[in-house]
Amino acid sequence: SADAAPAAATDRYAAPRPDIVPRSVWLGDAARAQPAPRYDDKVVAVFVHHTDTPNDYDCADVPAILRGVYQGQTGARDWDDIGYNFVVDRCGTVYEGRAGGIDRAVTGAHTQGFNHRTTGIAALGTYTAGVPVPDELTDAIAAVTAWKLGESGTDPRGKAVLVSSNGLSRFAAGATATLPAVAGHDDGYATSCPGAALTARLGDIRDTAARLQGRA
Repeated sequence: SADAAPAAATDRYAAPRPDIVPRSVWLGDAARAQPAPRYDDKVVAVFVHHTDTPNDYDCADVPAILRGVYQGQTGARDWDDIGYNFVVDRCGTVYEGRAGGIDRAVTGAHTQGFNHRTTGIAALGTYTAGVPVPDELTDAIAAVTAWKLGESGTDPRGKAVLVSSNGLSRFAAGATATLPAVAGHDDGYATSCPGAALTARLGDIRDTAARLQGRA
């Protein structure tokens, strides 16, 4: 189980934090008033998403695109903040998503029933069947994964034991679920996210993240 790792294992498999663009850079004055962030004790799983937005963007325009995602989630959907903890673009740049501090186990709003003890990483774009998935994007997702899971000593190729908090997920509220430590959104919720093309790359992401943690 990824739920509990000895301190020695946690230290051994720690991975470096990748460069991350702070939310203040892309959000600026568009930030809305919101409640204080919520936190968990640790992160033992990652859920991978896609934002279901166009793929033909110039990476220089990503801050504006992210503001649009933020405004859609906090406006039309009336969420308290962007749901994803991190967003990665097709050029491999990582952006801070949800507020609360990138070094902390911030409770997200990305996977119905499984926001606790998890981090949500969204690929900017739409990665349905047949769509090319850039290596820069998957490598960046792997880097964030290795870092966040390394803090709890979790093997990205392993499993995590999670408890569903919401019966709208694939599991009844209160049910224990054993899921991949690096899961697709659809592992926890009935959705086509993160798209068939990105789902097919989850194995690569797990393997790369494990290598970044120094695992054989």
